[in-house]
Amino acid sequence: MTNQISTEHLDEVIDKYAQDMSNKVVAITGTTSGTGFVCAREVAKKGATVILLNRKSERSEQAHSQLLESVPEGTFDPVHCDLQSFASVQSAMEEIKARYEKIDVLVNNAGVMAFKDQATADGYDVQMQTNVISHFLITKELFPLLKKSEQGRIVNHSSMARLGDPLKMEYFEKKGGNLGGDGTEEENLSFQGPRWERYHQTKLANATFTYGLKKKLEEKQIHNVIPLLAHPGLALTQLQVTTAADGGMQSGSPLMAQAQSAEDGATGIIRASMDKEAKSGDFYGPAAGWKGFPDLLEPEDLLLDESNIQINWEGCEKAVGAFKF
Repeated sequence: MTNQISTEHLDEVIDKYAQDMSNKVVAITGTTSGTGFVCAREVAKKGATVILLNRKSERSEQAHSQLLESVPEGTFDPVHCDLQSFASVQSAMEEIKARYEKIDVLVNNAGVMAFKDQATADGYDVQMQTNVISHFLITKELFPLLKKSEQGRIVNHSSMARLGDPLKMEYFEKKGGNLGGDGTEEENLSFQGPRWERYHQTKLANATFTYGLKKKLEEKQIHNVIPLLAHPGLALTQLQVTTAADGGMQSGSPLMAQAQSAEDGATGIIRASMDKEAKSGDFYGPAAGWKGFPDLLEPEDLLLDESNIQINWEGCEKAVGAFKF
């Protein structure tokens, strides 16, 4: 996990905010590279048992080996979980529930960006199912284990792409492959058009899921589970590589010359996972947007909007069932 961009903030975040994670269990989606890999590595260094939730692949096996090399004393538990298949996610959750009595931190990190207008086998848009609905399913299935923690944490990963139009229910429905098409080359090069609108919908949904959870937990008087939100700014990760390969952006985009390292991109979810002072609804990320230290941010009105929260919650529950507290 090396790149040519210098890392500026990771050490400071670990020094200021990383608590001892001994006897804690942390589950993270998308740990084969980028922010998820870095988060898994850093919480393991602090003593956590880390559940690695990835689709079965050579990359996931290599990443597991690299994590063991980076943290020889670390405890990593790979669990196969394909976010583009609800059956795979459900199977992974049953495996976790059979092996663990509690989960202390769930990091909903994995995502795809600006993919073609295509459906999963379940019929949903590939971006919405991967980035949002499957994470809702994971969270609701692991919630009973999170409630057994002294302080369970649900960390959702959004991005700057959260900003834009409100959520629309059609993106949560079985309309994969019929949500605007793939856009023109000009649109894709300028980060506009239907691919990027579908991505925006997912990143806004990640954020509204956080604040929908916060409201519902408060209503249920559940205080030992806290939802948190982070965004990575513009970080150089595998996300851009897969997007470019799918035609969603230009390979070697000039924009990426402004990016920060994957290590710095991970500092938001790392702080959310380990900051002792974290409170329900706290939002961490670069204040300037593209890069910087993961400051405590004020969520935009769009993230707190009741209509957006309702669309996200109802859309996800219709897809994978009711969230029981």
